[in-house]
Amino acid sequence: MFDFNRHNFEAVSNEVKNRAFWMSPQKWIEQMNAIGIISKAGRYDSGTFAHKDIAFKFASWLSVEFEFYIIKEFQRLKEAEQAKLQWSAKRELARVNFHLQTSAIAEHIIVPTLTEKQKLHAYTDEADLLNVVLFGKTAKEWRDQNPDKDHAKENMRDFANYNQLFALSTLEALNSVLIKEKMPQAKRMTELSNVAKQQLQNLAKIDSRLLLPKN
Repeated sequence: MFDFNRHNFEAVSNEVKNRAFWMSPQKWIEQMNAIGIISKAGRYDSGTFAHKDIAFKFASWLSVEFEFYIIKEFQRLKEAEQAKLQWSAKRELARVNFHLQTSAIAEHIIVPTLTEKQKLHAYTDEADLLNVVLFGKTAKEWRDQNPDKDHAKENMRDFANYNQLFALSTLEALNSVLIKEKMPQAKRMTELSNVAKQQLQNLAKIDSRLLLPKN
């Protein structure tokens, strides 16, 4: 049975911020007991080979354009299914990294002394932090401004565009990291606002390039 070496992974995670840190595929495989990736040395048939899921993730990390392309393809395929399945591709995208944020809240913000109501408030408070950063308003403010919507089934994220949902997924993952680092919420809001602004600008530029006529 596969047994990933979590002890070594934690040690490496602590070293990542060190500028002298270096990790090779072979070292990763040996230290973490990793599967899904193979590294071969030699004159012939050498190189690093990985499962397609790992390769896609690595390529996405290297290039925001590639990741954006994957998301666009994901949207296109899911929208083709949506008429038959009545399934919202946009809302699924918004949930991509949602579990990372909720896990970080559960581990680093929720304490045993909180009541169930206080625990729920902690989750909604963090969700609204991202709502304000990305949309400029809380969920309640959106509901008050849109009394004609079915609030039991819809919220403002259902009406976000693809770029906003793509940025939201990134912000959820980043917020989970900042929560684990014990960064105060006010400072996290500043950090997340800067990232959101930059990412939306980059995505808009990518959109512009994709719309340019090809020679």
